[in-house]
Amino acid sequence: MLDLTIAIPVLNEERNLPGCFDAIGKNFVKKIVVIDSGSSDSTKEIALANGAEFVDFKWDGKFPKKRNWYLRNHTPVTKWVLFLDADEYLTTEFKEELTKALKNDDKSGYWLSYTIYFLGKKLKGGYPLNKLALFKVGAGEYEKIDEEQWSKLDMEIHEHPILEGTIGKIKNKIDHQDFRGASHYMIKHNEYAAWEASRFIKFAQNPDIISKWTWKQKLKYRLMKSVFIGPLFFLGSFFLLGGFRDGARGFAFAILKMSYFTIIYCKIKEYRNSNSK
Repeated sequence: MLDLTIAIPVLNEERNLPGCFDAIGKNFVKKIVVIDSGSSDSTKEIALANGAEFVDFKWDGKFPKKRNWYLRNHTPVTKWVLFLDADEYLTTEFKEELTKALKNDDKSGYWLSYTIYFLGKKLKGGYPLNKLALFKVGAGEYEKIDEEQWSKLDMEIHEHPILEGTIGKIKNKIDHQDFRGASHYMIKHNEYAAWEASRFIKFAQNPDIISKWTWKQKLKYRLMKSVFIGPLFFLGSFFLLGGFRDGARGFAFAILKMSYFTIIYCKIKEYRNSNSK
């Protein structure tokens, strides 16, 4: 078994969680932990039936949120920790590369890549999904953001861990499949947009925080000042990054991306207009 803890933050994930456990497989890692935000469905029963440790989490509206809270209060005893969403399924190819990567002791963490499923099928194009979700225990934690309940989101969203040491990359992808439908996607991204706008307003002028952002984060927050951020993301997703290869699904996905970033822009303008009166 790999000297690895897989930590799965959840809220009402009875549809996605069984497939997530099946993809991990038996006796692959030393520990699986499900960190729950008060699920009202059968999430807990599914987790326990699959031999996972179950941890209850209740956010108090302050720092830390779910992932950092877990790292601080239930620090894994394994060498490595992988944060995995319930709708993310480990592939055979990924597990083989992961096994080799964890034998290499000169890295403190790894960027991971994910396939994206939309309207029931895997997308061939569009913006890639990458996350720094695998790292050595003690090498760092997720960004500290005192957000004072900008939203009801109790877990770190677009933050990434700030790690000491060299970061590697695992090329084989994890499958990202969410079976909760388009309505859930739009509701979730409206909440994300409110969070992004609030973060921009509070931190976009803070040089200490900006210095810790990746170049992609710096570019995104610079573009948030312009109404053209939505159309630019559409053009990038559909044309430059090959979303056209997915036909109507690729077009619809790019439209939703455009809508998401346009909503962020509108929320920023609303806040600034209300505070200028």
